[in-house]
Amino acid sequence: MDSCGARHYSGGVIPPGPTMHDLAPALATGDRRALARAITLIESTRPDHRAAAVALLAALPRREALRIGLSGTPGVGKSTFIEAFGLMLVGQGLRVAVLAVDPSSARSGGSILGDKTRMEHLSREPRAFIRPSPSRAELGGVARRTRETVRLCEAAGFDVVLVETVGVGQSETLVADMTDLFVLLLAPAGGDELQGVKRGIMEMADLILVNKADGELLATARRTVSDYAGALRLLRRRPQDPKGFPKAMPVSATEGTGLAEAWGEMQALTDWRREHGHFDAHRAEQARRWFEAEVRAGLLARLATGPARAAMARLGAAVEAGEADPVAAAAEMLGQMADLSE
Repeated sequence: MDSCGARHYSGGVIPPGPTMHDLAPALATGDRRALARAITLIESTRPDHRAAAVALLAALPRREALRIGLSGTPGVGKSTFIEAFGLMLVGQGLRVAVLAVDPSSARSGGSILGDKTRMEHLSREPRAFIRPSPSRAELGGVARRTRETVRLCEAAGFDVVLVETVGVGQSETLVADMTDLFVLLLAPAGGDELQGVKRGIMEMADLILVNKADGELLATARRTVSDYAGALRLLRRRPQDPKGFPKAMPVSATEGTGLAEAWGEMQALTDWRREHGHFDAHRAEQARRWFEAEVRAGLLARLATGPARAAMARLGAAVEAGEADPVAAAAEMLGQMADLSE
């Protein structure tokens, strides 16, 4: 075991290889094994590993990849689309990282993590990297350390980082706060499907792709694209969008049609945002929100340790027994937190 306690973490034993002190230079060379071990490190909940992860992130080279968030309704074919889309990008000479977030069981905390099985061909590509992570009850469709994992992938020299969320829901919009583009993948359906998608997630989407636009579903897919295009025109235009965005397009992951066109639209939108200063401004705002989120998470973590934990247990028991009002007990707890921090 090295000075960072690198041999063990909360989920098991880290495989033998470079020490944690070697991870930063190994990542800079694009070492996939080092990337996998670095992600394991930052996902660990051990305090010593957390300190090592913070030091690692500070030592990483500053590189930039195009970050693309992808969400969609269950059964829409997200994994099939990502594999076809990723293979197309790899074929163009790009390095692609896929961060797939799987829902965790609320009872056991377990997660299937089956994306490598569903993306069999892409997982064998040397220029691709797939990392499934459990959501662990985190809201927003992303894992607790997704932002940090994106930074690791960028440091490893990947050109495109795809973040696949758990699935469509109002909270899924969090992924838009850590990516450059947010793509919403939907299936061909009738008019009721439009009612089932929350306005919030549509307002965040940069591109709506209607998948399975092939065979007998082709005509239905085209009608669905028309329905969503009409709905998008009713939304207030965002300052970070050129004319015509956001837009809806048909694609077929199984046949590979529409993928090149969708990629072209993503590149065009990114280029426009770079030219007009929106890209850098968005990244800066995301960095600030990341900082604020880390501060909030740190404050919540303090409630589970030391004197604060005992006070929480005492006041919680009083509230449960009906001996204290929840609002008054919360105010007392916050007062004690302020005293403890002085």
